[in-house]
Formats: sequence, C-alpha cells, structure tokens
Amino acid sequence: MAKFIKGKLFGDKGYISKALAEELWDQGVQWVTRLRRHMKPVVLDDFDKLLLRKRSLIETINDQLKNISQLEHSRHRSLTGFMLNWVAAVVA
Repeated sequence: MAKFIKGKLFGDKGYISKALAEELWDQGVQWVTRLRRHMKPVVLDDFDKLLLRKRSLIETINDQLKNISQLEHSRHRSLTGFMLNWVAAVVA
C-alpha cells in the first residue's frame, strides 16, 4: 500500500524490521516508529516525536468514523478491494 507514498510513514512497534525500513528508504520514504526496549536509541526530530504522539488520536478518530459508517474490516487482498468496501460503507 505504500508504493506511491513519499516523505514519512508512521507506524507502531509491531511493524519494525530492517528489511521493511530499507525497502521504504529505497522508495524515498522515511519509516518513523517508537523503539522496542532492546533497540538502540535513535534521535528523532521534535516534529516527528509530536506526530508519533498524535498517532493514537488519529487512530481513535479513524475508529470512530469506521463505527459511524459501519465499515467492516475484512482482510483486503488489494487496495481496490479496500476502496470498494470503504465506498460502499460511505454510500450506505
């Protein structure tokens, strides 16, 4: 899903892997996450720290919007399937 993204991509600790970070870096995307306990500290910009803190607020709002529009999460196999499900929920 991150093929056409440029800039920064924020995620949680569960997605951390060197292979993913290198692949995204080759595409021109900076991968920003919090660190696990056993990882070496990385210096983040103040703005990146702020955005990481706001990530939970953004996820809460997205969850509320999904509940209001009764958008079901099914394991989408493609971006087209996701968008079709999303459009159907918004129309309903």
